[in-house]
Amino acid sequence: MYSLIRVLPWRRLLSEQAPAFGSSLLVAELFYKFHSFLLETGAFLATWFVVDLVISTVKERLRRRRSAEANLSP
Repeated sequence: MYSLIRVLPWRRLLSEQAPAFGSSLLVAELFYKFHSFLLETGAFLATWFVVDLVISTVKERLRRRRSAEANLSP
């Protein structure tokens, strides 16, 4: 966690990780009732990973599409 905060710029942390963290926390709070701190924490971290993966993939595809459209227009 320390490395994540130290390495990534604040702008990227706020634009990518904050929404992923917040939505994962909301999902974990509403749906994960395992009655075990360890299981709920693991599920939260896995959810955060998946949400971050989706956000990163969508942003990358949008960036590629914009780049391809910019290269095609004269």
